[in-house]
Amino acid sequence: MSEVLLEAVDLTKHYGSVEALRGASFQARAGEVTALIGDNGAGKSTLVKCLSGAEQPTSGKILLDGAEVHLDSPTTARRMGIETVYQDLAVAPELDPAANLFLGREIHRKGILGKLGMLDKAEMRRQAVEEFQRLGVTLQSTDVPIGSLSGGQRQSVAVARSVVWASKVVFMDEPTAALGVVQRERVLDVIKKVRDKGIAVVLISHNMPEVLSVADRVEVLRLGKRVARFAGADTKLEDLVAAMTGALVQEEAA
Repeated sequence: MSEVLLEAVDLTKHYGSVEALRGASFQARAGEVTALIGDNGAGKSTLVKCLSGAEQPTSGKILLDGAEVHLDSPTTARRMGIETVYQDLAVAPELDPAANLFLGREIHRKGILGKLGMLDKAEMRRQAVEEFQRLGVTLQSTDVPIGSLSGGQRQSVAVARSVVWASKVVFMDEPTAALGVVQRERVLDVIKKVRDKGIAVVLISHNMPEVLSVADRVEVLRLGKRVARFAGADTKLEDLVAAMTGALVQEEAA
């Protein structure tokens, strides 16, 4: 069984009188794709925000490599090797793919020019092309604004950006929601390559066939709490639906 990299233990999150999480637990393991599923209002987004530093839980523990951590911001989470890919294609459309890959982590030129803020665009482009090739990301061009590329290519760059900087965990929130069939398959192929690097991939998706095609494990949230865990290879669509709707509760470890 793979090593648990990131774990939530009995997290709660209150927004005034509203309980978004009611003792939610979760595990992400090295070299696996773990799908996090649940109906609207199940608490998926809140759990991901807590595990990526965007929100702080009201109570409970978050463990990274077995040690309790306090993720007080997304910057802290990124520093610890946790990255997030959002469904709204969080890229800068006017910049080229290399500039997007290094957004916020730009490489400056050496010497006095670097101290004056000059960027080493050639080195960023060289490294970007190398990373895109390693991840199997095929782009129409690396010299044009990313806004002129297809939706699948833009999302592949967003996925690649997180993967390049993540050392432990990548959260992918509905990464294929706005994509066509061919583009979706391309992004799923990138996700599998990320998993094969030994990174823990967490896929949040409403697309159950997609979940079953790529996930090694599935964890189900309902009403702010984990209600079921499944091994991806042995799971049927009706099992997932039953867990999401409350007809099946099964908390044994998958």
